[in-house]
Amino acid sequence: MNEPVLVVMAAGMGSRFGGLKQITSVDDQGHKIIDFSLFDARRAGFKNVVFIIKHAIEDDFKAAIGSRMEKYFDVRYAFQELDRLPEGYSVPAGREKPWGTAHAIACAAEAVDGPFAVINADDFYGRSAYQTIYDFLAAQTDPTEQAMVGYLLKNTVTENGHVARGVCEARDGYLTDVVEHTHIEKRPDGIVYTDDGVNFVPLADDTIVSMNLWGFSREMMKEFTGRFAAFLDANLPVNPTKCEYFLPSVANAQIHENLGRIRVLHTDETWYGVTYREDLQSVWDAIARMKSEGIYPERLWEND
Repeated sequence: MNEPVLVVMAAGMGSRFGGLKQITSVDDQGHKIIDFSLFDARRAGFKNVVFIIKHAIEDDFKAAIGSRMEKYFDVRYAFQELDRLPEGYSVPAGREKPWGTAHAIACAAEAVDGPFAVINADDFYGRSAYQTIYDFLAAQTDPTEQAMVGYLLKNTVTENGHVARGVCEARDGYLTDVVEHTHIEKRPDGIVYTDDGVNFVPLADDTIVSMNLWGFSREMMKEFTGRFAAFLDANLPVNPTKCEYFLPSVANAQIHENLGRIRVLHTDETWYGVTYREDLQSVWDAIARMKSEGIYPERLWEND
């Protein structure tokens, strides 16, 4: 079996944050969140990384991140663009929004040659989460069994606005359903979500959510690429400029069509991210604390 591959979804320009948040520093040494992710991934055992980016940020991304990582990983690139569509389809008039996380993974199909983990470039997942997913992939023998690292909702929200999370249901350690909610917010009386902007539904603090940290067999790539046309057929007529092909929709298809199982791997790690510019200080504070506790050296890779 080929070595596990880390697939990093980094095509987003961070519109809510107001800049290219993938290359925003989070400490005095100029490290980015993705630097800590890659450092943790390498310590866990990953040696191969595929960055999914857009051509528009290619030069900046390579200068800030990609070129430096070539010392530690076999680095490859994939490009998520609006016109990466199945034959016979075209970009709808007025469409600017990317096609979503499942589309991003499909765009990386040719660059991935083994079992693979998926992460967001701008999310801090915590050291043990990478070890958990690497160990799963390294031991994988059944191509129909996938995995997701599940976080406690209370560990994944921001004080500064709403976030998108995949809300999960599980039974006997396996995922039974995951629903992407694009507006989850923390309020003084608890965490709520809304799908219409009017009705708000409470969510328990210990609800398991997906942070897009998944582990897949190489065979799953066929599912991401193969289901996109059907998604377009169903959604373009009703929402041509905003519909998104989400990763959880492919995961749900595996479950509900009895094509495989998805194991839920638990973590107590706390998520940190810069969804909003106001989040940045909390990330700086968390990184400083973890350095003081010895979880990270002052300068990453200093002993390599």
